[in-house]
Amino acid sequence: MPSEQTYFNRAFFRFLEDLKKNNQREWFQANKQRYEDEVRHPAQQFISDFGPQLHKISRHFLADPRASGGSMFRIYRDTRFAKDKSPYKTHVGIQFRHKQGKDVHAPGFYLHLESGGCFAGVGIWHPDGDSLSAIRAAIVEQPERWKRITRSKPFTETLELAGDSLKRAPKGYDPDDPMIEDLKRKDFIGVANFDAKTAGDPDFLTEYWKLCRKGSSLVEFLCEAVDVPF
Repeated sequence: MPSEQTYFNRAFFRFLEDLKKNNQREWFQANKQRYEDEVRHPAQQFISDFGPQLHKISRHFLADPRASGGSMFRIYRDTRFAKDKSPYKTHVGIQFRHKQGKDVHAPGFYLHLESGGCFAGVGIWHPDGDSLSAIRAAIVEQPERWKRITRSKPFTETLELAGDSLKRAPKGYDPDDPMIEDLKRKDFIGVANFDAKTAGDPDFLTEYWKLCRKGSSLVEFLCEAVDVPF
């Protein structure tokens, strides 16, 4: 593992707190150097340092520190169809997505950093229709493996299944199927919540890697389901 280093310190979260109170273009432009120094650069360094550790889990996922098009999501919100016209996100999102994934909806490992609460995520969020059907089919074909992955102690002591679900059984599935609650899922993600203090620990990179490793069996199942290598 790399030497211990603090990436997400008090200054990192203080900027996000200040941005939440001053979510305006004029304020952001006046404080853009703070954003670069206290938020973007530390996040990029984390991404760069995490790459070799991520490849110990699988070499098919990307840790891309580039400012544009990399693992770190843009700070700018898409407000075209939103009621909330605030121009900036008040959290930092990092996704280590699959090399064959074109966007956020691909299998991967995720990190959400926000002053009010942070979380790590593993799996696939809002898969497209074909991928969703393939994942449900895989659960039907391998129910015991799915249960071993998602109900086992190594998984449940650290992560919990989260995301959106249908209210009724999906079309073509028996409402009495013993796996119906899993089949109703629209997201297949394991989530672990933690606070800003934990994210600021010098050994956080190692702890985050351990979370990803414990959730890697879920990601492997999903990769196989959607026919991409793990």
